[in-house]
Formats: sequence, C-alpha cells, structure tokens
Amino acid sequence: MAAIYEFLRQFIIGLANDGIIHYTFSYAFVANAFVCALFIGPLLGGIGTMVVIKRMAFFSQAIGNAALTGVAIGVVIGEDYTAPYASMFSFCILFALFLNFTKNRTKMSSDTLIGVFLSISLAIGATTLLWVSARVNTHILDTVMFGSILTVNDTDMSVLLVTSLITAAVALPLYNRMLLASLNPSLAHVRGINVHLLEYVFVLLITILTVACVKIVGAVLVEALLLIPAAASRNLNRGIRGFVAWSVIFSTASCVIGIWAPMRFDLPIPSGGAIILTAAMIFLATMIIRMALPRYREASV
Repeated sequence: MAAIYEFLRQFIIGLANDGIIHYTFSYAFVANAFVCALFIGPLLGGIGTMVVIKRMAFFSQAIGNAALTGVAIGVVIGEDYTAPYASMFSFCILFALFLNFTKNRTKMSSDTLIGVFLSISLAIGATTLLWVSARVNTHILDTVMFGSILTVNDTDMSVLLVTSLITAAVALPLYNRMLLASLNPSLAHVRGINVHLLEYVFVLLITILTVACVKIVGAVLVEALLLIPAAASRNLNRGIRGFVAWSVIFSTASCVIGIWAPMRFDLPIPSGGAIILTAAMIFLATMIIRMALPRYREASV
C-alpha cells in the first residue's frame, strides 16, 4: 500500500511542480490530504443523501461523539493514542447496533433513544478521560474532535481506503433497495426486501465511514460533511440522480477547497473547520438560488 500512496503523492507533487495545480500541493502532507479528500468527498456526499432521506442526522452525530469515548477507552487499554482504530471501531459498532436493536424492540422515537445513548456514551467518555489525562496530554483529543487532515499518515489512509472500498462495494448494489425501504417500507416488504436487515446494513455503513473519517474531518464535524452537501443538493434537485450527483460534487469540492484555501490565503483556520465552512457557503448559495429562481422553489426529493 505504501508504494501506491507514494505514487499518488508524487503524481500530485509533479502536477504542482509543473504549475498545473497550486504550488501548495507540492508538499507531501498536502498531497496526502488531497488524496484523502478524493476518498471521503464522494463517499460522504453519496451516503449523506441517504442520511437526509432517512432523517438520521442525529444518529450520525451520535456516532461521531461516541468515537471520542472509543479513543479514551483505547488509550486506557494501551492502544496507540495517535491511531486507536480498534477501540473506536469496536465501541462505535456496538453502540450503533445496540441502539438500532433497542429502537426496533421498544418502538421508542429515534431522537429519544439517540439522546439517551449519546448521554451514556459521553458519560463513559468523560469518566474514562480521568485515566487518559494521567497517561497522555488530553490536548491530543483536539485532533479527534476537530480533525487534522494535514497530519494523516499511511495508516490513516489505509483505514480510509479499506473503509471506502467496503462502503462502495456494499452501498452501490443496495442503494435502490435502501432508498425504497426508506421512502416506503410497506412497498419494500411486499417486494421481498428485508427492510430490517437493510437498516442494520446502513447503520453499519454510516458507523464505519464516520469512524474512518474522524481523524481527518473530526468527530464534531464529520456529521456536518454528511449533511450539508446533501442538504445543498436537495435545494436544487427534484430527482434522485441529480440529488446524489450534486451532493457528491459539493462534498468533494468542500474537501478540496477546505484544504487549499487556508494555505493559499494564510488563514488561521483548521482544515476540518475550513472544509465545513466551505460546505456551509455552498449551502447558503443554493438557498439563495432556490429563493431567487422560481424553477428551484419546489425542488425536493
């Protein structure tokens, strides 16, 4: 894998040295960030459309915050605090599966259950931080909370690549069935679609994708990158195809511009925050377009 990453880095650096792209991409760490952006942009944009349709915004935020608890647990059990992926994936997957199981069994409203589980997770995390502070500088958690795409290494890129491939391999063939199950569960059941199984599959996809992006975008901000590009696309599109396509474009553009702009204009803004601010500006632009042009006022998916 290292050889592949080195090839991609050198390719991007070569483009920068030739003046085809901005000179800031001639730095290896910026090239790493650009490669990650090309992974997470399309994936978060595509999956985000389903998050918006299924009204699971609060769920994705809960997973991101649960990752903080996973990091704290990983440090306590001796995992490398710079990449505690085993504890993050384990805790967040258990968190998501148990939450979805409880929702199906109790029939309680999703927002209530998510609020309960999120509170419990944060309480565990806050308690565990007492042990973490004795072992490492708790300021390292800032990277987990707000992301640092400019400090990713080959391990982070490998986790992201494997997660991206798994997500794409599962989500693409099942997208239409998951969409039907979201819009009309009764019709999906009549057509022989296992609605409950697809719900668990989607929950797992959201979980692993969120955890893989936590160090890059940040636990606090990854949910925003799932939602804002999809919401911006929804302002302008009536059909599913345009909805997904523009969400992918907006998400990818937000990642690339969010990496490039702070370096280009010497702005004291962390990369994760710059990515989300770019997405927010795109959303505001689509809102203005929707209000100004009659053809977009009824746009909805």
